[in-house]
Amino acid sequence: MNDVILEMADKMEKSLESFKKELSKVRTGRASLAILDGIHVDAYGSSMSLNQVGSLTIPESRQIVIQPWDPQLLPAIEKAILKSDIGLNPISDGKVVRLNIPQLTQERRKELVKAVKKVAEEFRVAVRNLRRDAIETLKKQKKDKEISEDDLFKLQEEAQSETDASIKKIDEATTAKEREVMEV
Repeated sequence: MNDVILEMADKMEKSLESFKKELSKVRTGRASLAILDGIHVDAYGSSMSLNQVGSLTIPESRQIVIQPWDPQLLPAIEKAILKSDIGLNPISDGKVVRLNIPQLTQERRKELVKAVKKVAEEFRVAVRNLRRDAIETLKKQKKDKEISEDDLFKLQEEAQSETDASIKKIDEATTAKEREVMEV
């Protein structure tokens, strides 16, 4: 395999990992700690991620409990959750913060599926752009006589098969997430 193809395949793999991470942030009817990724709390004069200021647990399938290591951080944790766009209201009892995950309506489920499809399409486009860039580089190599025309066609086919495989993985992950969202 050519270095250009290997680099393209590596970037596609990273795109796929990034896509799966994005999907994990989409809220379903079940509690998942991934929806709290990216929430930062102002604590001790700096911004810290939520998992650095307390323990996060899922005691029930539709509840997340945040137990801060320092009880004085409870108001800061509540504020950070309210500022985030996860759409959950924190409930504090003075010791822990509870996040109850509400049952999703059918309409909300359909909106989430649309959002998942939109994100999937963005990543498909990104993968196709990686293929296009790789093919342009290969054509430049052929023009500079670094590779032959036969090599160019063979490498273009490899680039296409890598692209097809990556898009298939994106489609499979999208379908799985759609099923998860629509599950009552």
